[in-house]
Parts: sequence; C-alpha cells; structure tokens
Amino acid sequence: MTSIMKIICIGRNYVDHAKELNNPVPKQPLVFMKPPSAILVNNKPLYYPEFTENLHYEAEMVLRICRNGRHVQQEFAPKYYEQIAFGIDFTARDVQSRLKEKGHPWEIAKGFDGSAPISEFINLDRLLNPKAIEFQLTKNGEVVQSGNTKDLIFSFDTLICHVSKYFKLQVGDYIYTGTPAGVGPVKVGDVLEGSIEGKALLSCEIK
Repeated sequence: MTSIMKIICIGRNYVDHAKELNNPVPKQPLVFMKPPSAILVNNKPLYYPEFTENLHYEAEMVLRICRNGRHVQQEFAPKYYEQIAFGIDFTARDVQSRLKEKGHPWEIAKGFDGSAPISEFINLDRLLNPKAIEFQLTKNGEVVQSGNTKDLIFSFDTLICHVSKYFKLQVGDYIYTGTPAGVGPVKVGDVLEGSIEGKALLSCEIK
C-alpha cells in the first residue's frame, strides 16, 4: 500500500444524504482526509472500535488519481482518473457528533484504522455509463444504499479541480467522492457487500 499518497474524502455530496443528517447542502465541496492506515483491502474484516457505540457505514465511489497535477482546469480534469473502486467511509457517528458540537475537527471519527475499506479498481471505460455509475450496498443481504453518480452535487471533474487548488494531486491518491442517502449503523456479525453496476466487488464483515 506504499503507493497511496493521500486519501481525500468528500462529505455531503448527495442532497438526500445531507438532508438525512439535517446538514445544509454545501455550496462547495466539503473536504477531509484519512491517513493511509485507514485503508482496508482484500475484503478484510473491520474490528468494531472500542471508542464508539454508533458505527455507521457510508458507501462511496472512489477515484484513483493517475497523474500528478495542481490547479487542474475543468477541461483537463478527466485526464486525472481512469479507474474507480467501491469504498466504505466508516464513521463513529457519536464521536463525530460530540466533536462537531464543540467545533472541533472530527478526523478521529472518520480516519481511524480500517475506516476505509476499498475494493479492487476497475476501468471506467468498461462501465455502461461512466457519467452515471450505479452502485449499491447491502447489509446482511438487504439493500441499504443505492446511488448513482449522476446525482453528485459536485461531479468527479469538479472535485478534481477543487481539491487540486489546495493539494497537489499525485499518482496513487484516492478520492472518496461522497455517499448517497441510507447510511446507518452496523453491529458485530453484520456483513456489508458493495457492487458497481451489479458486479459484487467488496465484502466487509464486522467483528
């Protein structure tokens, strides 16, 4: 995993998700980071952290940056990503709420070890419609989240442009692009499975 440079995450990037958490719909991308130790690969289980009693899943499409650049202009943004993966942004919701109430940063609620499971990457040009990617998360076999990237508030290209104003994009960076409505809690024994266009790509058991 040494090729991962940065894990850049986008919050509240679907209108329905912002509303379900009673958050305002953002006027520009809401950006936060996770450390490389958050990444969980090869369908490894997540061990329920001892510091939370309200661990939530958030299903996301994840871009892998394929070239270096900063201050990327809109017309060049598509050249910066060729592949996508299914990811989960695990969130200690109770910890996040306490920190937000105090006006404190909430990285520890989002960036803890194993909080970013990710599937293998697939080429965008193999998808039916790279501008409208359907994805789905099930919990114990029941669909809990269904999303389509055409519903993003800020498109992939817009995110590339915005993020690159502040951070130089480097080959191997990941961008978690936001979650649709339907986030919810997990408990020990739950199994989460993620698919893109009906193809199962990710499985994560809570232990």
